[in-house]
Amino acid sequence: MNILDIIAKKVKKLELTKNELEFAVTGYVKGEIPDYQMSALLMAIMLNGMTEKETACLTEVMLNSGDKLTFDYNIVDKHSTGGVGDKTTLVLVPLVASLGTKVAKMSGRGLGHTGGTIDKLEAIEGFNTNLTVEEFKKEVEEIGASIAGQTGDLCPADKKIYALRDVTGTVASIPLIASSIMSKKLASGANKIVIDLKVGIGALMTNLEDARKLANLMVKIGRLSGKEVIVVLTNMNEPLGYAVGNALEVHEAIDTLKGQGPKDLEELVINLASLMVSLDQNIPMEILLENVERALKDGEAYEKFKEIILYQGGDINNIKIADNITEVIAENDGYVKSIDALKIGELARRLGAGRVKKDDIINPKVGIVLTKKVSDEVKKGDVLAKIYYDNTIIPTQDVLECFKITKEKVEKPKLIYEIIKE
Repeated sequence: MNILDIIAKKVKKLELTKNELEFAVTGYVKGEIPDYQMSALLMAIMLNGMTEKETACLTEVMLNSGDKLTFDYNIVDKHSTGGVGDKTTLVLVPLVASLGTKVAKMSGRGLGHTGGTIDKLEAIEGFNTNLTVEEFKKEVEEIGASIAGQTGDLCPADKKIYALRDVTGTVASIPLIASSIMSKKLASGANKIVIDLKVGIGALMTNLEDARKLANLMVKIGRLSGKEVIVVLTNMNEPLGYAVGNALEVHEAIDTLKGQGPKDLEELVINLASLMVSLDQNIPMEILLENVERALKDGEAYEKFKEIILYQGGDINNIKIADNITEVIAENDGYVKSIDALKIGELARRLGAGRVKKDDIINPKVGIVLTKKVSDEVKKGDVLAKIYYDNTIIPTQDVLECFKITKEKVEKPKLIYEIIKE
């Protein structure tokens, strides 16, 4: 068996066996298969897809590439497929923990134009995302929640392939996304899993049809593994909230935890938190919504967030943002018809907020903060957005072109499309 034959087989759109997938993945993790050959296999998968059987086998291979966590109590986990301005985890984890449900959250770094939770948390001075398994489990047990990067021994295959996908144009592959997410979730010891699957121009899944395929695939993989998985399809045609950029998003998450956040972010975290607590405590989601909103508004969730930050060595009062700010000015009166989330994410990456190569160093201080959202009224001369920059600046015209202004009034877009359980 050799990697060239495996690549050629997938190029011919043939189904790979579990042994072939194990050979490729294990060889790559051990360094026996180089980046360029694994990249070729990933691209063949990206272009030609995988069967459900192949995807389940790939998930199992990645799951078994390292250790698996176990807990003596119920753990509910959440995952997002990534979007522009998606700081949901920073609000959701402490919110759920403040309601008595334990959350063991292992997160990743940025993929493509989307930001990663670990990158955002590292914008907090001193915050340690590199916990050992023992430290991770101890924090969950003692304070009810932890947010950390993948340990070296937990799904090392996914960790290495995840970084390679980011820089080889193979991010938006349904089987690769499903196997990546589910291998991590199954390895992290969660009994119940809620997945926030972003849909739209700024997401990995750009349309509802593909999103439903991915959602059903993940639900099926979860069921085969004895785990309950719920997938929520949410809108990512415009950035979530206003801030795009690591430190800027942390500040917005803190505002939200103080009850002063953007309405779309609040709506999303309240619904996701209600689902997570419902799964854990066996209480109907509808009954929980009011209690969850109260926990967000009255400061309970913020206190839990401060507890997590302190426990992991961070200084919540030391989250620096760039000093240089340029405003983007509206040229016409009207209403915001659309905001191109993909272009906003790519522009933030050009500022230094994301990666082009897997070893690129992110500048946590830079990014873009919108001041208008879809359906908002705009007057000529209004500020549409602010660009926060250090050494690299982008033309304000590039950001301006992300906004489409129309004379007609625009309806507020729907945030949550549907919830998929079976």
